[in-house]
Amino acid sequence: MASSDLRAELECSVCLNIYTDPVNLRCGHNFCRVCIDRVVDTQGGSGGYSCPECREKFPDRSALQKNITLRNIVENFQSAQPDHEESGVFCTHCVDSPVPAVRSCLYCEVSLCDKHLRVHKKSPEHVLYDPTLSMESRKCSIHKKILEYYCTEDDTCVCKFCVIGEHTGHKMKSLDEVSEKKKETLRNVLQKLLIKREEMEERVQSLQKHRRKVGEKASGDTERFTALFRDLRRRLEELEKRVLRDISGRAERISISIRDLEIKKEELSRKLRHIEELCNMTDPLTVLQESDTGDLCDTEDGDNEDRERHEKLLHDGGGLDVAGISHTLHTGLSDIITEVNIYFYIQGAADILLDVNTAHNILHISDDRKTVSRSDRNQNRPKTPERFQDYFQVLSSRSFSSGRHYWEVDVGGSDSWRVGMCYPSIERRGGQSLIGNNNKSWGLGWNGGQYVVRHDSKEIPLPPNISSNRVRIYLDYEVGRISFYDLCDPIRHLHTFTTTFTEPLHAGIRVYKGCVKMCGRNEKGKEA
Repeated sequence: MASSDLRAELECSVCLNIYTDPVNLRCGHNFCRVCIDRVVDTQGGSGGYSCPECREKFPDRSALQKNITLRNIVENFQSAQPDHEESGVFCTHCVDSPVPAVRSCLYCEVSLCDKHLRVHKKSPEHVLYDPTLSMESRKCSIHKKILEYYCTEDDTCVCKFCVIGEHTGHKMKSLDEVSEKKKETLRNVLQKLLIKREEMEERVQSLQKHRRKVGEKASGDTERFTALFRDLRRRLEELEKRVLRDISGRAERISISIRDLEIKKEELSRKLRHIEELCNMTDPLTVLQESDTGDLCDTEDGDNEDRERHEKLLHDGGGLDVAGISHTLHTGLSDIITEVNIYFYIQGAADILLDVNTAHNILHISDDRKTVSRSDRNQNRPKTPERFQDYFQVLSSRSFSSGRHYWEVDVGGSDSWRVGMCYPSIERRGGQSLIGNNNKSWGLGWNGGQYVVRHDSKEIPLPPNISSNRVRIYLDYEVGRISFYDLCDPIRHLHTFTTTFTEPLHAGIRVYKGCVKMCGRNEKGKEA
């Protein structure tokens, strides 16, 4: 194995250095004892422990086992890998053949092998470091002297002349002290990054698991929708043929009438010839013995019916039968939509009526209980526990405790409104009674030029380019979803709330100005 490959195998995955006092966890992975102790300490409050390498979880703190074999391998590797070989720095004085350096003298700016190091001067100014090619970076750029101190006020490394020069009076620390402090900071950052990486890995794994589930479900959904669209195409093709038959049938009916008239005309011609023959006969006995003269003399047979049919066809105008074709289309498309709703188990919210007993006394409810408007006078309804006292709101009389439902609300008559869904236990007075200001209601509203959705007093602004005066609200009770749609062209999803419903849900409306109208669609559905 190459030296670089072996070194990679001997590096701790926490500190990324050669193992120091290597120990292993139950899963078999190795770490420096100090490194793994620090990692496990940070996991102590999370309710469990895990390996930083493979993420295997342990219910309790794992006992660390010394890895004596790995420690011996590390020691043998380090003894066979002197510093000068790793650095690639060679002795300055060995000019005939390159000899690896073991030390560099910053004072002399030379690198020395073992032989030349023994004869090198040992005076204090001759500072020896590990072999390096970048000696200038270790000296002061101003005084060209070795950097020996760290100025904490200017956050820079300085030489001894800087201390008595421009840094006079500044607090100084040794390079080793500041370096160790920085290393400690980096170790703490490293631990946080390791934890963050572990959290990300867990999120990745959870999303991968969820993706597999979604993929499996998507496969089944694809088959279902393929069959649905195949059936819809078949139904549309049948509807198209029916409409085209209606269009072409008018000309066909005229053709049939022409054919019938031609047949009758030919019959009349035959009668004419026969009568003429009788009139031209000279033998009276032959004329009198003719048996079908009664038939020949009947000139009114079917005339009235033919005239009526003729007049009707002539006055048809030849244009498109808009009413008939419209009826065919609406009937056919309605049957298709009904089939789609049955396919998705959607119970349309037929006739959502407003509950007058919940309406604030400043609100007027129309006779059909579908329109609510801000009134200029008090309606003087009796005060009951169900009636809203502080906000101009009203609930529907109908509630939903299961199934999928949708309906539409016309908000074009108001410039300050809120629509949504509420539990019947919503407060009827005080700040908590406003739709969206509590955990018992979910609302979409417009006020002050801004569309927002609101639940539990948390507000989310929506894009300003909502272009329709009509809003669709969709409820999937079992799944726990309330969705709002802008009925522009094409329809656009605005927001979906997701939760677990614990009570039946009523439709709710707040009107501060103008009027809002419930536009219940006439699909079939049972009241909850």
